[in-house]
Amino acid sequence: MIQQMRAADAVAVRLYEAGCRHAFGMPGGEVLTIVDALEKAGIAFHLVKHENAGGFIGEGVHHVDGAPVVLVATVGPGLMNAVNVVANAEQDRVPMVVLTGCLDADEALTYTHQVLDHRAVLDPITKATFTLTAAEADTIADKAVAIACERRAGPVLIDVPIAVADTPCVPKGRRRAPESQVAPYGADLGTADRWMLDARRPIIIAGLDVLADNASADLQAFAETYSIPVITTYKAKGVLPEDHPLAMGGAGLSPLADSHLLPLVEQADLILCIGYDPIEMRPGWREVWDPARQRVIDIQATPNRHYMHQATLSFTCNIGAGLAALSGVRPHETWPGKEPATTKAALGRAFPQDDDWGPAGVIAEARAALPANTRVSVDSGAHRILLSQMWETPMPRGLIQSTGLCTMGCAVPMAMGLALADPGSPAVGFVGDGGFLMVAGELTTAADMGLAPIIIVLVDASLALIEKKQRERQLNNAAVDYPAKHDIARIGRAMGGAGVTVRNRADLRAAIEGALKAETFTVIAAEIDRGGYDGRI
Repeated sequence: MIQQMRAADAVAVRLYEAGCRHAFGMPGGEVLTIVDALEKAGIAFHLVKHENAGGFIGEGVHHVDGAPVVLVATVGPGLMNAVNVVANAEQDRVPMVVLTGCLDADEALTYTHQVLDHRAVLDPITKATFTLTAAEADTIADKAVAIACERRAGPVLIDVPIAVADTPCVPKGRRRAPESQVAPYGADLGTADRWMLDARRPIIIAGLDVLADNASADLQAFAETYSIPVITTYKAKGVLPEDHPLAMGGAGLSPLADSHLLPLVEQADLILCIGYDPIEMRPGWREVWDPARQRVIDIQATPNRHYMHQATLSFTCNIGAGLAALSGVRPHETWPGKEPATTKAALGRAFPQDDDWGPAGVIAEARAALPANTRVSVDSGAHRILLSQMWETPMPRGLIQSTGLCTMGCAVPMAMGLALADPGSPAVGFVGDGGFLMVAGELTTAADMGLAPIIIVLVDASLALIEKKQRERQLNNAAVDYPAKHDIARIGRAMGGAGVTVRNRADLRAAIEGALKAETFTVIAAEIDRGGYDGRI
């Protein structure tokens, strides 16, 4: 237990209270007291090779233990390295507390080396920013944690002046009370009940706010009681087990999948948007229903400021409490024409599992070879679109990805975080060769920490999604293809792990089986032909 409380200790203790057991970053002289305070509070500080990757490792941990990410960055370039992952946390609703060191105000008046306004840099991409003071250190820490962990979560910055971090402080003990579970009530709830009774073709579109409110079980019970099919955003995959008859899979990015799902939405007479945050969705989902013709009920964490769609009834409430409030009416038969079952079958045919090889063959074989409890991460690119349709997950957060900001390369550090937080379950990262080359150096951190994720790299020597778009626009091929396929497996071995190159399903299965037994990480380079995504996404 900390004997004499410094301002940095007050912050660390509050983070420990919030469930944080890991922090990530690269220290400089300005953050040494912060690192010391975290360690003394019981929060292990993990040295990474780049602050951006450190934040994504932290996100992987968050998706297992639920605690906010703790990212530490030193003055100037340290903070600037972290900008991408902070923006990702804001767009992907990830609770994060960013701790930076800065010069004391008086010194900064006459000293300029590496000095910039950290709060001004991060203000547009954070929920709040603070400069730590000794007198109110624990108050600032509680405000930062509380704001970061609100139901629509996000990043918060605490900028820590060097002298303040070491200044003794007396905690005030202020703690914000937990938010009550507000539920719908009144005349609008009565209207919603009547609409539920009238509906013959209801449909649910569920989003990541279901995860924030831990309402997956509530959603499943509601859908089963009223026989309502469930479409999810990609980040909400698994809130209803995807082998469930009512699970329609993910939507919002694959034109092929949406060509089957949007006609089902068009036929619905009641659309229930349950924790639906359309930040994950692409333009094809902008105003895809007409509230003047279709009844639409929003049960959401925050009021609609996005205007991606409108509703005819809107409840800003706890998702589970909202579903409970709507559960008072008598169930009845829905979709008498069995259109959801027909659509689900059509989606299965659209994304077959029997390709001999290519990206679909890689994904299908990996799913068949890995146990159901495998935790998966995927980064941005054509492979993410295909994998998000083909990969069935039985649990929430079984497939994590950057869906708001869509950061390339994030799958590798996120898989490391999954392996750190849940060593009893396989952790697998799917990444394109372009994304892998951005973050390959961070594999040495996996080796240093003794982590054993499996990294499956789809190697086609191309930025496949961008090349496909370029080709579809009949533009000249430029800046989307690499001259040759890199020896990705050799890079994995050079970084301290195992590396295997595979070119068929049998070799991939053997590589996965070996990786599941390995004590270190394994990079599996799955070499595929260019153009393998054509007609598949």
